[in-house]
Amino acid sequence: MAKNLDIRNGNIGKLLLEFSLPAIIGMLVNSLYNVIDRIFVGRGVGSIAIAATTVAFPIMIILMAVAMLIGVGATALISIRLGEQKKEEAEKIAGNATLLLVLLPLIISGIYLFFSDPILKLFGASQEVLPYARDFTHIIMLGAVPGAISFGMNNFIRAEGNPRVAMLTQIIGTVVNTILNYIFIFKLGLGIKGSALASISGQTVSAIWVLSYFLQGRSKIKIRLKNLKPQIPIVMSIVSIGFAPFAMQIANSVQQTILNKTLMVYGGDLALSAAGIIMSVAMMLFMPIVGISQGAQPLIGFNYGAKLYERVKETLKKGIIGSTILAIVGYIFIQTHATQIIGLFSNGDTALTQLAAHALVTFFAMIPIVGFQIVGSNYFQAVGKPVQSTILSLSRQVLLFIPLLIILPHFWGIEGVWRTAPIADALSVLLTATLLFREMKKLPKKSSQVVESN
Repeated sequence: MAKNLDIRNGNIGKLLLEFSLPAIIGMLVNSLYNVIDRIFVGRGVGSIAIAATTVAFPIMIILMAVAMLIGVGATALISIRLGEQKKEEAEKIAGNATLLLVLLPLIISGIYLFFSDPILKLFGASQEVLPYARDFTHIIMLGAVPGAISFGMNNFIRAEGNPRVAMLTQIIGTVVNTILNYIFIFKLGLGIKGSALASISGQTVSAIWVLSYFLQGRSKIKIRLKNLKPQIPIVMSIVSIGFAPFAMQIANSVQQTILNKTLMVYGGDLALSAAGIIMSVAMMLFMPIVGISQGAQPLIGFNYGAKLYERVKETLKKGIIGSTILAIVGYIFIQTHATQIIGLFSNGDTALTQLAAHALVTFFAMIPIVGFQIVGSNYFQAVGKPVQSTILSLSRQVLLFIPLLIILPHFWGIEGVWRTAPIADALSVLLTATLLFREMKKLPKKSSQVVESN
């Protein structure tokens, strides 16, 4: 009740910071996995290894999608059942979800191992990149189950109200990954295999940490053997709730696959390496902005439900301002330090540095306005309007990006690939502004009477 009163009456700016900061930290830590891998393989192996991790990225997104399908879906149900004081049902959901987090990654890994080379070629591997991609991805798939458990079950910990423990899960895995990347690549000379081993080691340690939380009596809900028996109604409920984020990740995998194939046609392996670096920078750039949008979501949703529309507008405004400031800071840093950023991933490769630095500046040319788009699209999710939210969420990365990616290189070659992102960003911002402007006009201008009545 105290938290509800705080959301109702507290300072919006302070509340937004309080809700956003843990999300920002968690997302940044989680995104560091791929960034660290590319930095170490780029400096320790070369640009061809960065290209290999870029080829593997769509497969890793699919694994993440499955973890989100089960983790997000089960977490929502667990939270509801705990709120209803139905602990036994919550444990049944957790048990069924745990089984799925083991079985589904195993099935995906089996399919990959049977058809690995055709899959890697589909995702953009050239004959030169293929051996490196094979070495990296084979090992990554061996860690599919620990990765799914650490990510998926970590959501259960949040559902119990322990965000700090959940954040530690991500931090522990990232620290292990970083240390072992250095040891395996630079001390033991294991090359790209060493990076993959470091990644799955970090995921395994995180999975052990998560499992120990549930098996050593620290959790409210227990993972019981009897609850591992699948129950179709529970499985269907989990999948139906988790389908939206799953679909978003699959769309991202499709986008990345098309991007990889296009890069190979117009720029070759070097362009693929440059794109891998760009994707790493994008993660670090966008995750804080997404964190602000996630922090704003419960504030917008609560005040919208309470008909406190002035507070809804204030939260939206401050969320947009905060995300825009972060975007502008990132934009300035990229514009002034592009070569230095690429240098983190490259050990003196002049050709890669020149190509990637130019691509980086072009690709992120419209970043200052993207904060508005991300927070604006999240607004519709917060107020329970999934159609608008889905359209806007997909607009930048799928609905606009993919058609532009197919069309523009026919006119501008590789330059068309780099220009796809800023054009898609600009168009998606216009679409978001249009829908958001209409939505704001529908909101009552005053809500003071509602506040007084409460």
